[in-house]
Amino acid sequence: MSNHTVSSLPRITAPVVREFILASATQTTPSKLAIIDVRDDDHIGGHIKNSTHIPSNTINQARLNRLVTELKDKDTVIFHCALSQVRGPKAALGYLRAREAAFPESTSSVGKALKKNAEENKGLEMEEKEGEWEDMDGKEGKEEEEQKVFVLERGFVGWQESYGEDESLTTGYSKELWKEGYWM
Repeated sequence: MSNHTVSSLPRITAPVVREFILASATQTTPSKLAIIDVRDDDHIGGHIKNSTHIPSNTINQARLNRLVTELKDKDTVIFHCALSQVRGPKAALGYLRAREAAFPESTSSVGKALKKNAEENKGLEMEEKEGEWEDMDGKEGKEEEEQKVFVLERGFVGWQESYGEDESLTTGYSKELWKEGYWM
């Protein structure tokens, strides 16, 4: 069973997401970042550039399982809704649990190094084992590496306050729609 809860999900701020997007834009390789927008009828007035819209009312276990497969090569996955208070965190939690079910042996590279060293050093004295580390980067299958999953702090409402009019970061933005703030 997963140790994750909605309250334990890591949050990420809009300025940090902005840096991820700008860094991805300068890469020649496919982006390792996925932004999942789970707004429903409120998916109007703009969206984060290159985000994927999956309405929360369409998310079920089968869709989460497909999403795990679709995003297996991404290093970072960010979920959000309008305010990232309910729908975004719920989708992120469902995604994490589906990912754990799909890759139950998945651990971080540090965990892999510790496990490998423990297996190789069985029977050695504790003093001899301390401090022995091996760099595991690139030695294991990509699908087994720990993927970072975040919830965008303050959701799209917070995002548009800072970056709504920046066409390099936001597409389909309607200033007129947002002039009175969040309307839902």
